[in-house]
Amino acid sequence: MVLLEANNLKKTVRDRLLFDIEQLRIQPGDRIGLVGSNGSGKTTLLEILAGKQKADEGTIDTYSKSYLLPQLKRTDTVKSGGEITQEYINQALAAKTEILFADEPTTNLDTLKLAQLEKRLKRFSGALVLVSHDRAFLDHLCKKIWEIEDGKVEEYKGNYTAFTDQKELKKRQHEEAFDQYMKKKKQLEEAIAQKEQRAERATVKPKNGGALSGFSSPYFAKKQKKLHKTASALETKLEQLKTVEKPKKPPVVKMNLPNEEAIKNRTVLTINAHRVTAGEHLLFYSPSFSIHGGEKVALIGKNGSGKTTFLKEIMADSELVRLSPAAKIGYFSQNLDILNPEKSILENIKETAIHQEDLIRTVLARLHFFREDVYKKVGVLSGGERVKTAFAKVFLSDLNTLILDEPTNYLDIQAVEALEQLLIDFKGTVLFVSHDRRLMERTATRVVEIKDQAMQVYQGSYTEFLQYTPVQQRDENEDERLKLETKISEVLSRLSLEPSEELDQEFKELLNRKNQLK
Repeated sequence: MVLLEANNLKKTVRDRLLFDIEQLRIQPGDRIGLVGSNGSGKTTLLEILAGKQKADEGTIDTYSKSYLLPQLKRTDTVKSGGEITQEYINQALAAKTEILFADEPTTNLDTLKLAQLEKRLKRFSGALVLVSHDRAFLDHLCKKIWEIEDGKVEEYKGNYTAFTDQKELKKRQHEEAFDQYMKKKKQLEEAIAQKEQRAERATVKPKNGGALSGFSSPYFAKKQKKLHKTASALETKLEQLKTVEKPKKPPVVKMNLPNEEAIKNRTVLTINAHRVTAGEHLLFYSPSFSIHGGEKVALIGKNGSGKTTFLKEIMADSELVRLSPAAKIGYFSQNLDILNPEKSILENIKETAIHQEDLIRTVLARLHFFREDVYKKVGVLSGGERVKTAFAKVFLSDLNTLILDEPTNYLDIQAVEALEQLLIDFKGTVLFVSHDRRLMERTATRVVEIKDQAMQVYQGSYTEFLQYTPVQQRDENEDERLKLETKISEVLSRLSLEPSEELDQEFKELLNRKNQLK
C-alpha cells in the first residue's frame, strides 16, 4: 500500500533548477529523514508533497490525509521560541493525519523537550517525513534517509548514522576507483612514451653509414611502423579509459594560536562561587570552578535557565570571573551584529583576522564557501550563511579561547559537521552552549549543567555525563527513624507486660511521628 507517490517532479527557482526527481514513495509506517545542504530544496519539496506549493512539472498521487508542520513559525507573540514550537507540534499531532511532514520541528527546543518530542513522534502511528539538522534526532527516529544532492534524491536504508556509513563507503570506493584510474592511466602513458621512443630509435642510421644500412632500412621501417601502430592502439585505449574525477577532500586547517603554550593545560578561566541573577530574579547558584587550556566545555540547561546570562557575565569581565592574562577570548552570540551587510564575506573576516588569506579561504571552504562565494555581500546571505560567516569571523580573529552561544542555529547538517570538525581540531579552549547532542558527544571533554537553580560541574564527556548516576544521598531522617523504631519496640514490650493508658498513648504518638517521617 502506498500513501503518496510522486513522479517526475521538477522545480525551478529564479532560472535555477532546484531539483528533478524521478520518483518518491511514502508507505505506512515510514520514518524518513530529508537531508541536504542549505538551498538544496528540502523545504520546497516538503511543501510540494504536502500540497502547499506546486511543482513546475510532475504528478503527485495522494491516498491519505497529510499535515505540514512548517519551518517558519509565527513571531507576533510574547511567548518564547520553544513555547511556539511546542504549540505547532501539539497542533500537528492533534490533527491525526496519516502523513506528517515536519520541517525543523526541533527549533528552539532544549534537550529535555527534544527527548519528549522524540517519544511523542515514536508513538505517532502515521508516516513521518522530517527535515532536521539534529543528527541524534534523525538517528533515533528515522529508518530511511532521502538526500537531495545536485538536484536529485537518493534513498538510503537506515538512520542517519547508517546513511553516513554508506556515504563513507561510497567515498572510499570512489577514492579506490580514482587510484586505479590514475595507475592505469600512468601505465598507458608510460607504455605510449616507450613505444614512441623505440620508434624514433628505429629511424637512426648506423654510425658511419655502410652497406648494412641500405640492407637494414626496410626492416627498421617495418619495425617503426609496427611500433607506431602499437602506440596508436595504446592511445586509443587511453582515450577510451573511463575518467574518474578526483575525490574532494576538505582542506587541512592548521592554526597558530596567540599564547598557545602559555595557556596549554593551565587555568584560563576561574569562576567564583556566586548568585547569577536577571535583575532581582535568581537564575542559579554557581560553584567555584576552573576551565583549563585546551578543554572543550559544554554548558547545558533548559531554555531560560541562565546559560546566555552566564556567558555574558564572563564577557563582561566581572569581579566574579578571573581571566588568565594569556587568555584571548572570541565570543560568538546569537546576535549577528558583528557583520557588516554592505561588505563581502571575505572583507568582513579580514577586518579582524590575524591569519593569512590562504588559511581564511581554507576555513571558509570547510564551511562550504568556495571560490567566488567569498565575494558575496553579507546582506544577500541566508540565515545559515550569515551564521557561518559570523563564526568564521570570530574563529579567525586574535583568540585562543572560544565562547559560543548556540553556534549551530540555522545551519544545515553539512555546516554543523564542518563546524564540529573545526572545534575538534582547534587547540585552544572552548566553552559552548548547544542543544545539538551529537556536537556535544564529539567535542565536549567536560559538561556544566544548570538545573533547579544550581550549576553542577561534571568531569568527563557528554556521553559519560548521560551515564552518570548520582551517589545515593543519606536520608537525613534515617537516624531519627531508627531511634523511633527502637523506642516503639521498647514501648511494645512494656505494653505486653504492663498495659496502661499512658503507654498506649505514647505508642500512638511514636507511630504518628514515624508516619510523618515517611
